[in-house]
Amino acid sequence: MSGFHFFNRSKIHNEITFLIRETKDSYQFKAILRRLMKVAIIDMGTNTFHLMLAEVTRDSYHIFHRDRVPVKIGEKGINDNKITDQAWDRAINAIIGFKEKINASDISNIYSTATSATRNAVNGKKLVEAIEKQTGIETQIISGEREAELILKGTRMAVDLGDEKHLIMDIGGGSIEFIIADANETYWMRSFEVGGQRLVEKFHHHDPISETELSDLEKYFDEELSELIEQCAIHQPITLVGCSGTFDTLSDIYCARENHQTNDDQTELPFSIDSFDGIYQDLITKSRSERLAIEGMIEMRVDMIVVASALIDYLIRTINIQGIRVSAYALKEGVLFDTIDSVRNSINTN
Repeated sequence: MSGFHFFNRSKIHNEITFLIRETKDSYQFKAILRRLMKVAIIDMGTNTFHLMLAEVTRDSYHIFHRDRVPVKIGEKGINDNKITDQAWDRAINAIIGFKEKINASDISNIYSTATSATRNAVNGKKLVEAIEKQTGIETQIISGEREAELILKGTRMAVDLGDEKHLIMDIGGGSIEFIIADANETYWMRSFEVGGQRLVEKFHHHDPISETELSDLEKYFDEELSELIEQCAIHQPITLVGCSGTFDTLSDIYCARENHQTNDDQTELPFSIDSFDGIYQDLITKSRSERLAIEGMIEMRVDMIVVASALIDYLIRTINIQGIRVSAYALKEGVLFDTIDSVRNSINTN
């Protein structure tokens, strides 16, 4: 945790302090400060690499570009704790493409994080070193705990949790983060290395997924998520807040079916627990090609969404979830808001 804060907060503080003390010309100061206030956030996820470009001020922020690439860095190697040669090449090419867009926007502050597949792979550190050598981008391999903290920070900026305890869930390809929290208090959090890509490669071998595979998945959830079930019994959250990937696509499918209109400024996406079961039954009974034909589905989600939805169904039944909300913000937005806090603190202390 401390390593990430050092990489983030100290760099911004030192640059702003230098500007304030050394730059005499007000026009030059404003021009340089504008450049420093633009940031690039890279999230090297197990399934998808994300790029977010934003302008940051002491009082506001503006996200002016988003990009995502289905790198699938964990494909065919995640359960052996390795990044295959093919996944390695996809990762390098994706970051090179991101760097071109970052350069085109004249951004010098780049905050890149890598998560489950990279932190668990025997060659994950070497990949990060290769990326830095080829692009100059330094990447922090963050812990599961830090990942959960950043997801919570992003979610709280997107969804009004109020005083009710919510179960926040981010289904990644390598890990799944669970947090029990309200708007102000955090009661429990943990990252489990049971992400969607791991589940696909362990259990989803038939198309459509078989009843036996679904039964095996449920037994696996019973074994691996016992601490989650215990904590939910203690804290009794009744609303699930889903972040990223699978939940984005579930919301898109729901909106297509219900003819809901959305816009890019929404931080909480439409969804209804009453509609989940119908969508879930479609996902577990249709073949891959039939799932692709579902309005709202995208190819980069068509495989992992089956096992991910099986987990959501398990949680609804096991811990008595009565509502589902979808946050448009997660880890990368958490990094952004961490950066904004740094900017505000640095300006206020100078």
